[in-house]
Amino acid sequence: MKANLEPSTLCIHGGWQPGNGGPRVLPIYQSTTFKYDNTEEMAQLFDLKKSGYFYTRLQNPTNDAVATKLAALEGGVGCVLTSSGQAANFYAVFNICEAGGHIVASSEIYGGTYNLFAVTLKKLGIECTFVSPDAAEDEINAAFKPNTRLLFGETISNPGCNVLDIEKFARIAHSHGVPLIVDNTFATPVNCRPFEWGADIVTHSTTKYLDGHATQVGGAVIDSGKFDWDAHSDLFPGLTTPDDSYHGLTYTKSFGPMAYTTKLTAQLMRDLGSIPSPQNCFLLNLGMETLHLRMKQHCANATKIATFLKNDPRVAWVHYPSIPGDEQYDKAQKYLPDGSCGVMAFGLKGDRDTAVKFMDSLKLIAIATHVADVRSCVLHPASHTHRQLSDEQLRSAGIAPDLIRLSVGIEDIKDLLDDIKQALDRI
Repeated sequence: MKANLEPSTLCIHGGWQPGNGGPRVLPIYQSTTFKYDNTEEMAQLFDLKKSGYFYTRLQNPTNDAVATKLAALEGGVGCVLTSSGQAANFYAVFNICEAGGHIVASSEIYGGTYNLFAVTLKKLGIECTFVSPDAAEDEINAAFKPNTRLLFGETISNPGCNVLDIEKFARIAHSHGVPLIVDNTFATPVNCRPFEWGADIVTHSTTKYLDGHATQVGGAVIDSGKFDWDAHSDLFPGLTTPDDSYHGLTYTKSFGPMAYTTKLTAQLMRDLGSIPSPQNCFLLNLGMETLHLRMKQHCANATKIATFLKNDPRVAWVHYPSIPGDEQYDKAQKYLPDGSCGVMAFGLKGDRDTAVKFMDSLKLIAIATHVADVRSCVLHPASHTHRQLSDEQLRSAGIAPDLIRLSVGIEDIKDLLDDIKQALDRI
């Protein structure tokens, strides 16, 4: 098979190349352990001197095939799959930032990630400063400290639909000698590849569009392999100095561009777990095979619905970056020229009860604590996913009390519009 396959082909063929007479569909290696004929061979696996399988918490053939596909789609050198998107973001940060460290993050991110950074990491001795993604560079630069280890943002923020200026964030991060981590869940590598704009590490909640069918919970951390950890060795001793738990091995010296993902697997996955099951990875792979087709339909449907809502007098505002006139439109044209995603945010004229009545009147579109799959669903973040945030934190995250998050699926557009119209008629 030729190199440099197009993304649509990688969605189908990436990661798994069957041999002669082998299964064309990726098999499920539902086994915790793998057999070896002598102790020395297994000893070399435990010492990271040889690549292979010995325990599924660290590596599994099914999981690795899916990770290889996702790394290829993003244009990275390596990928580690996790048991959830939350685990992916935690691992991505904790792999290079320990107690006493500091991170800078966009304030417009998923509520669960906001809480992870603001509350849980603080309990582990890691401080976070949040900045507006649209702030001037000087203002974002001012948030950095001597102990800052990374800058974090989302390609398309959940639920505000703010498009991250990846080039600006990468420029700022690199000026401080730290990597930029971008959560690319909503855009997917079909519509945006952050590495091409200067990002260093990408994360995903594979639960969303990559799976696309709400069948499994998972996450992923992908490394570009381009960040020079040794050039900033004083900031990243975990990668650039000997690891006593592996007989003094130094990751950057032993694994080069694969240092970050190897450490994440060998240390964090070894000690903390959070692996996805082979069964879940099999389901994820099935979903990824149609990712390139589904994203086109999500975006087409969402564009039509956002345009309809924008022109309806009962709607106060709409945020969808792919429609002209949206405040994020210019950035979307730069970073997401082929479409953004199926998620939009809007508010109705009235109060919070108006939003609730509209949502309760929907018949085809379901109220669900989920987003980004083939079925359309709706949520009121202030009451649901972001209810742990104060009003001030909600405003900081770009979430108004009346914000309705609509995740447009791939149903027929006429049926979706009919459902929205009849619900609006009831408010």
